[in-house]
Amino acid sequence: MKLAGDVRSGNIIKRGNDLFLIVKCEYYRAARQNAIIKMKLKNMTTNALSETSYTITDKLDDVRLDVKKMQYLYATNDSYSFMDQETFDQVEITKDDLGDAIYFILEEQVVDILFYEGKAVSIDLPKSANLKITYTEEVTRGDSSGKVTKPATVETGLEVQVPYFLKEGEIIIIDTTTKEYVGREQK
Repeated sequence: MKLAGDVRSGNIIKRGNDLFLIVKCEYYRAARQNAIIKMKLKNMTTNALSETSYTITDKLDDVRLDVKKMQYLYATNDSYSFMDQETFDQVEITKDDLGDAIYFILEEQVVDILFYEGKAVSIDLPKSANLKITYTEEVTRGDSSGKVTKPATVETGLEVQVPYFLKEGEIIIIDTTTKEYVGREQK
């Protein structure tokens, strides 16, 4: 059993007799006791999408999966190719199966690929990812609007809110669970 507050995009859970890939996970924190997690789930058998929500203390049946370290090679249309570091075998995972995980992987990066009954189903993301800002607006002197954050696009295409002092080219740390800015990489 796993608490709903511990799952994130890319995890697999079991409901009834079916396996579901968590495509999207959004946390809403009104208060610690009332925190809610809204999930977009993909049925691994039928590929049907559904939405549900849980409190962070709900217990979910997690699924034991085989894990292999594989290198991300490239993306084509709707699939991503990964190569086994030992056997050099390649597998493809669809963009839909990866969900929001596509925003946290870079070419040539080694990641943990999750297999269920011999089929690659998703990747296991680390808790945070270091990504470079590729675009953000410059803050103008004297901006008195009171904003302390601004939107920034990172190298994978994800847009996050960052502090106003960050500039293009800087490496930032993003929480892979909430897709929020955590900090700046120290030099």
